[in-house]
Amino acid sequence: MTNQEFIARFESGSIPATDFHHVDHVRLAFAYLSGYPVLQALQRFCTSLRQFARARGKENLYHETITWAYLLLIHERMARAAQGLTWEQFASANPDLLTCKNGVLKKYYAEETLQSDVAKRTFIFPDRSA
Repeated sequence: MTNQEFIARFESGSIPATDFHHVDHVRLAFAYLSGYPVLQALQRFCTSLRQFARARGKENLYHETITWAYLLLIHERMARAAQGLTWEQFASANPDLLTCKNGVLKKYYAEETLQSDVAKRTFIFPDRSA
């Protein structure tokens, strides 16, 4: 499936919540970043995730800091890689981004920070140095 097809399926709501896991979040961020400038990708990604959660009655699961942090890390990794990188190549080269539990954000954030209500509502800069 192409990046645009994946985005279209997600935005249309045709992907069931049970079929959308952490790796799919990373894949979606990669897709947006492959097709849009970073600020537009960030806005579309956040809006789409909120709508997805709201449509499933799980608005409380949306987390602003985690969403922004992953998208910005993915953007940085894409910028450092060869142009035209496929999702499969990106995923293979960045396995640390694909792990949810004890994932890459533990290097940048204290657990208390990520669990805070403020971090869920608004982006907080990292409080650890990697």
